[in-house]
Amino acid sequence: MATKDRYAVPIEEDAWAVPGSFDTNFRWEYQDGTDSLLNLYSKGKTLQWDAERRIDWSVDLDPENPEGLPDEAVAIHGSDIWNRMTDQEKAAARRHTQAWQLSQFLHGEQGALICSAKIVQQVPRVDAKYYAATQVADEARHVEAYARLLHDKFELAYPINPQLKSLLQDVLSDSRWDMTYLGMQVLIEGLALAAFQQIRDTATNTLAAQVNAYVMQDEARHVAFGRIALREYYPELTEKERDEREEFAVEACYLMRDRFLAEEVWEALGLPVEACLGYVEESQNMREFRSRLFSRIVPTIKDIGLWGPRIRRAYANMGILGYADADVEALMKEDERVAQEFDARNA
Repeated sequence: MATKDRYAVPIEEDAWAVPGSFDTNFRWEYQDGTDSLLNLYSKGKTLQWDAERRIDWSVDLDPENPEGLPDEAVAIHGSDIWNRMTDQEKAAARRHTQAWQLSQFLHGEQGALICSAKIVQQVPRVDAKYYAATQVADEARHVEAYARLLHDKFELAYPINPQLKSLLQDVLSDSRWDMTYLGMQVLIEGLALAAFQQIRDTATNTLAAQVNAYVMQDEARHVAFGRIALREYYPELTEKERDEREEFAVEACYLMRDRFLAEEVWEALGLPVEACLGYVEESQNMREFRSRLFSRIVPTIKDIGLWGPRIRRAYANMGILGYADADVEALMKEDERVAQEFDARNA
């Protein structure tokens, strides 16, 4: 069955062409790599894996709660709308909200696939081209895994969210190579890591948990790739150029925060959309969830040197400034450890 037949709401187009223009850089010096990037490239080669074999696809999903998540994961949980729903309607809400979130993961991973291929062309140094090439393979594998989970197990999918699509367009159409890193490696991948972690750590369905655990193992390296490259490059920028990057990062964070309202889900379920959105906006549980989504982004932004008054003020207003001192290296090691635990269980 085609993907278009799995979508819960009709799609206007089955393809998307993003116009853009950037230089493709060749490099004739092959010995100018830094140890940090070359070590990351070595790890990227060693940790390649096959989604068909590493993941136990024999595990079935519960049609009433496919990932085995607590009801609090449904954004309207606790509202009058939720309390009036029948058990069957609540089961549909669980399935649709989970499929919607995984669909955004899927579309975001295709965006990362295209962005990492763009990085291979754009970056001026060979060591970065080496690692970006391993990321292209990683992202293709992630698209494969999420597509299979939605097609074969959920039998349900959602189109790309407008906010995610807008951010991807901004990243892909910008001709500056560092903006591809900033938009994808730091912001989109950083947000995805936190969202993956919520499923990995709370899902009782082992298939859902392991897919996200294995993807996280790769994504942690991708964020590290962005950190290393930009930490070396951003000190060379002028104050005006850094201000431009900070402004982009602030706008992107607000855009990503607002993408988790799931308007399409409430419409597909036949629920009062405005009432659902109003509850999601005011829900303390959802505010905390949306705040946690930035736990990987904020310390990385600080680490790469985009830490002027504008960005600190915006993060304080969003209630996420407290994540600034998180140990991203420790989080990356934990992501690797959890993935290895799943390997041990499957073995």
